[in-house]
Amino acid sequence: MFLNKSFNPNQCLFKLLLGLILLVFSQGLTAQDSKLAQQYYGNGEYEKAASIYKKLFDKNGNNDFYFNRYIQSLINNESFTQAEEALKKELKQNPKKVQWYVTYGNLFERQFLDDQANEQYDKAIKKMPADRFIVTKLANSFISLTKYEQAIKVYEKGAELLKDENIFAYNLGDLYRRKGDTSLMIKYYLNSIESNPSKLPSLKTMLQRNLTSEEGFDELQAQLYEKIQENDKVVEFPELLTWVFIQRKDYKNALRQVKALDKRLSENGSRIYDLAKIAANAKDYDAAIEAYDYLVLEKGQASTFYVDAKRELLINKRKKLVAGFDYTEDDLRGLESQYEKFLTEFGKTKSTATIIVELADLEAFYLNDLDKAITLLKELLTYPGIKKSTLAKAKISLADFYLMKGERWESTLLYSQVDKDYKDDQLGHEARFRNAKLSYFMGDFQWAQAQFNVLKASTSKLISNDAIDLSVFITDNLGLDTTITALELYSNSDLLIFQNRFDEAFDKLDTLRRDFSDHALVDDVLYAEANIYMKKRAYVKAAEKYQRIIDNHLDEIRADNSMFKLAELYENQMNDPEKAKALYERLFIEMSGSTFAVEARKRYRRLRGDEI
Repeated sequence: MFLNKSFNPNQCLFKLLLGLILLVFSQGLTAQDSKLAQQYYGNGEYEKAASIYKKLFDKNGNNDFYFNRYIQSLINNESFTQAEEALKKELKQNPKKVQWYVTYGNLFERQFLDDQANEQYDKAIKKMPADRFIVTKLANSFISLTKYEQAIKVYEKGAELLKDENIFAYNLGDLYRRKGDTSLMIKYYLNSIESNPSKLPSLKTMLQRNLTSEEGFDELQAQLYEKIQENDKVVEFPELLTWVFIQRKDYKNALRQVKALDKRLSENGSRIYDLAKIAANAKDYDAAIEAYDYLVLEKGQASTFYVDAKRELLINKRKKLVAGFDYTEDDLRGLESQYEKFLTEFGKTKSTATIIVELADLEAFYLNDLDKAITLLKELLTYPGIKKSTLAKAKISLADFYLMKGERWESTLLYSQVDKDYKDDQLGHEARFRNAKLSYFMGDFQWAQAQFNVLKASTSKLISNDAIDLSVFITDNLGLDTTITALELYSNSDLLIFQNRFDEAFDKLDTLRRDFSDHALVDDVLYAEANIYMKKRAYVKAAEKYQRIIDNHLDEIRADNSMFKLAELYENQMNDPEKAKALYERLFIEMSGSTFAVEARKRYRRLRGDEI
């Protein structure tokens, strides 16, 4: 092998570096020109923009963006002849770029030559090859001009050419969505799942945005039933049907679907468990209970969900019983027995602590067995390894039960422990609030009010609102003549109500009404009596008391509380949503400064049928 004596490595390296520098410089100039052209185009200086875009296109012959902007600049400048000549030349050189026929048609349309424009649009579709990329590009050209009918024809013919009827199904669904044709939108979206199941998550998002009426969901549900009958092998169809039922808050039918999927696919019950949580959060306790029952009975102890399902089953049974306010002694005893069976099966340990707290609550507030409730929680405090937050919640409940028994010092000690351990946490705020309320019960109003004022800034809206209410109540009643005696009588009656000593509470309130007949506390007496009747589940009497406050004491501080509670009563216990809705509306309109105003507006909108 012989080396060329004239070969100079340094000279070659220099040429290579020079070439790279020139290339970078050229690209920099192109970027500058492109930016300048865009500026002219944006400012409506189309002649200048056309000149630069032409230069850029000549330099970068395959860049469709530059050519399209060049033509659009000419059209916007009404240089129609020049634009037509450029289009003819480009189509002759690149006949496969059928999207330029659309631009050509638009050129004629801008001149009000509709027949010639349609001829070019038809030609674009006719000359379209069996190429997925070109089909999509042509359809997008029509879409950019909002010519959805032609874009639909493009996709339909493209599917024929490519011999795949569902290849453009999602695109067609999107076009019918733009046209507002719900039925065909759904049809093609469902077809797209058949060919591409991975589209399901994005399809759910799309449907959620665009199905704004019950009729739309009816149509989707009907088409899904047809699809499932036609092809029961596509799992995504029953999955989507489940989603539809959940959107409609029809958890019973959703559960029917997930049960079928669980059995068909031999799954571990995860779908059932997830749906049970959704139903429970939506307060459909019947559906949640049925789902958890299925996991316990069908999956058995081998299931990873067994313990959690059993625990949640108890919790939801209790919530159903309590939320309905429609239970008997036998119902409560039956539930108590189920709690005790659970603890027998799994033992009283740190793992079952939350269930023990639930059982203690049931014993204290519903079965009136304070001694049993206190024993359960005192034992719980001795369990090793118990979660700190669970321990704190147990201490708060135990303190409540001691207070219900009249053991004030045991109660305040426990509240103070939690307050100290969770000073800047919601649990600490809860304990401090209850400790302050205990001082209010005992007549130490100034100290209690100081604590309520601090708790106004609590991150918990519920604690903050309650603290504001009690602080305002004390302020309104402390500064008046002879108020201290009346206020002590009232706070004592409040404690008796908390302790479920209703007859004694009524006696205190009667004394207050008799001895201080002209006192400003008259509306508060009515409010306390209403709350007693609520606890006794005497809803008609409670409603009468709340209504008397609204009718006769609308300017007093209990008016908004009474209006909100009466609305809740009509909504939840007396089954009169129209009266509830009217009260919620009145509250947020007439009492916009109330701490209940925001929640009242939400509930009004929900009862009206709005999506919240």
